Amino acid sequence: MNSQLDSLKFEKHTDSKGNVVEIIPTIIQDHQTGQVLVLCYMNREALEMTIETGKIHMYSRSRGRVALKGESSGHFQIVKDILTDCDKDTVIFKVEQHSAACHEGYYSCFYRQYNPNGDDWKIIGEKVFDPEKVYKK
Repeated sequence: MNSQLDSLKFEKHTDSKGNVVEIIPTIIQDHQTGQVLVLCYMNREALEMTIETGKIHMYSRSRGRVALKGESSGHFQIVKDILTDCDKDTVIFKVEQHSAACHEGYYSCFYRQYNPNGDDWKIIGEKVFDPEKVYKK
């Protein structure tokens, strides 16, 4: 038992397979720059695996399972610090990012900026890898 994890406030969610799971929103942040890399969700198992291994695991709502971040790309996130907010209903992991966080090839998943004068979001990030080569699409 981990009383710190017990005190977190998980939300009930029905995943793509129809399973009801308890998840918590999780922000993954670069430990040096503070840049937000990913917003994901973790269930208790993903949190425990992350703490045990020192690598980010998340609950994939679309796959209905826990997934190791980087399991297919090799772009792992190494945990440096773990924080929660005042309500204990969100967790932040500060990580060392290997290569990039985004499956589209960008360092951060947040590479689009609202463009008040345009029809589409402005791309402000640079690709750091080719997803077709990494994921063999």
